[in-house]
Amino acid sequence: MVFSPAIVVECSLRCRVSPVLSRICSYCYFVAAFLLAFPSVAQEGAVNTPPEVWPSPDVRGTPSKVDYQALESFVDWLADEASEADLPGVAMSIVSSQSVEHLETWGRRREGESGDIDVDTVFRIASVSKTFAGTVAALMVQHGIVEWDEPLLPLLPGLRLGTEAVSEGVTLRHVASHSTGLMPHAYSNLLDAGILYPDIRNRLHEVPTVCAPGDCYGYQNVVFSLIADVVETHLQTRYSDFVRENIFLPLGMRTASMSIEAYEAQENASSPHRYARGSWHPSTINEAYFSVGPASGVNASIRDMSRWAQANLGAFPDVLQPALLASVHKPVVATPYGGYFNRWPGVERAWYAAGWRVYDYNGIRVVHHGGGVRGFRTEMVLVPALDIAMVVLFNAQTPLANDVVPKFLDTVLNQLELP
Repeated sequence: MVFSPAIVVECSLRCRVSPVLSRICSYCYFVAAFLLAFPSVAQEGAVNTPPEVWPSPDVRGTPSKVDYQALESFVDWLADEASEADLPGVAMSIVSSQSVEHLETWGRRREGESGDIDVDTVFRIASVSKTFAGTVAALMVQHGIVEWDEPLLPLLPGLRLGTEAVSEGVTLRHVASHSTGLMPHAYSNLLDAGILYPDIRNRLHEVPTVCAPGDCYGYQNVVFSLIADVVETHLQTRYSDFVRENIFLPLGMRTASMSIEAYEAQENASSPHRYARGSWHPSTINEAYFSVGPASGVNASIRDMSRWAQANLGAFPDVLQPALLASVHKPVVATPYGGYFNRWPGVERAWYAAGWRVYDYNGIRVVHHGGGVRGFRTEMVLVPALDIAMVVLFNAQTPLANDVVPKFLDTVLNQLELP
């Protein structure tokens, strides 16, 4: 059977508009999401299989240092673009493991009201929350609670994912790297409709299987949140408490949190915005995405995220050991299709690691994740070989977010002092 792009898109949109829970509609959504993410499957009937041996990181020469002063051109570009788009609010930082090199904020917390964005204004960081979940998984491995390649079924009795073979074979590494073998974006349409994770989890056995665990990439929000189930089942503590006690507090992320109640209690929280009738308007929060905490549950300020970026550059080895960082930044499964990053001209190869994306970008290894949830966008990128990272937070669903990372990387690489 041949699926044209128009049919696939129409199918997906109908499910999002009316996700009322017929199995036909849900299956249609899964097929649409899968074929959009894997165009080669629609055309050739084959699933991408990653190579058995991953290439080692390449470093473009041996750069002496980054000229942080020269990066002001990137800061100026971002300020100009945000002004031209009349964005409500933006916060941005550029850091090394040793210091915060640039920390900038622009705009308002909420359109039509007073209250400027500052370095402690809290944003929803959407899918960049997955970078914390990957680290949580690595911390559990580090402390001997679970192994990366240990099947989850004995850890989560009653777990049913797709086929029986998938249920028995899926591991923590598969979940953290979106390589479970299940249809991509399983039940994200139900989250969009406001249905909470506990009401969705028991339907995971209905998700179609497209490959054996580990053999292909399929991005997930609901399935990814099984990481929280492992924490809560075996440590008898809430996932949000584990993140706060093992990451937020040790790193000094003072305003970071993981619930809608904590977000709404923040006097200095930014509001989500949508674009309609030629201008930006305050929007509403979709509570369902808080229920998938590992996938999209974190709230944080740019000051918090600067600390998180520095931690991932190795600034706090007493909290995140070098071996742990290496494990979460290590490529696991190829991601050749299905993301805006695939359109960046500098991307040569792309993978998913444990909660992070990894690229070879114009000859240098880059670690990245972006996120978007109703009314917010976030982008975060690390270049460990150059000891530099950048984070940008928007309180609007702006397409400008798609361009920030390649602009930053090109600016960095173009001004390197090469021997």
